Amino acid sequence: MKIHRTTYRVIYGDTDAMGVVYNSNYLRLFEIGRNEFFRDLGLPYRGIEGRGLHLPVSETFCKFVSPARYDDLLEIDTRIDPKIRAGLKFDYQIFKEDGNVLIAKGYTKHAFVNSEGRVVRPPDYVTWLIGS
Repeated sequence: MKIHRTTYRVIYGDTDAMGVVYNSNYLRLFEIGRNEFFRDLGLPYRGIEGRGLHLPVSETFCKFVSPARYDDLLEIDTRIDPKIRAGLKFDYQIFKEDGNVLIAKGYTKHAFVNSEGRVVRPPDYVTWLIGS
């Protein structure tokens, strides 16, 4: 199972009044990991959209384990759950840069939707790429 690692440095705008990364920003970090995962496969999300497909989020979950703070360098580990067939489920783990301190973990589920907004099967070029 392919795991893609993306690094991200926390900016001041990511934090709240207590100086920790604000909770909703973890969904943005998940999106960064997901986009870089696709890019690493040679299929940037823009390429999927160029073929008339979109991947709206249908479900999300995030478990906060330890706080991240301004200027922390984070590692976003992203992988695809191979058990999901009708759409895609991405699993994420966010660590501090040394990889030893888990900050958060979670997932996002996505459907494939055509330009008319109808749910469609995952295309072969996507299932082939993510299966390799």
